[in-house]
Amino acid sequence: MAFTSLHKLTSQISRTPSLSRAIISRATSAKVSDRIIRLFAIDYDGHKRQIIGLSGQTLLKALTNAALIDPASHRLEDIDACSAECEVHIAEEWLGKLPKPTYDEEYVLKRNSRNRVMNKHSRCGCQVVLTQELQGMVVAVPEAKPWDIP
Repeated sequence: MAFTSLHKLTSQISRTPSLSRAIISRATSAKVSDRIIRLFAIDYDGHKRQIIGLSGQTLLKALTNAALIDPASHRLEDIDACSAECEVHIAEEWLGKLPKPTYDEEYVLKRNSRNRVMNKHSRCGCQVVLTQELQGMVVAVPEAKPWDIP
């Protein structure tokens, strides 16, 4: 039975060149060490820490792995479910290397700011995807808002 399934799969791969290229490219993909992005995060106490993320991963994931953002405070990486609890401040020199925030991200950040004006350094960590261009980026994690503290 298993042999028959394997035979069907190999015959399908040989008939579909794009599928065979996808399997080969997946087998020869880059090592994890080539995907490492080193960032610097300044916590709300003012301490600068080096954190590590992977390209393709969100900044939120890297910050939660480093215990700078509570993972329970932000359960989804979907902007429709975002409440800006993953808000970070990006250093001036790195703003130009990030894609512009979407309308939805700006809306979420403005809605959750005190005076309904978005700080130009503010971004939702769940919307910033790490790339090799962001190697060495500096972000600040603001103090939790009073309604976020248990």
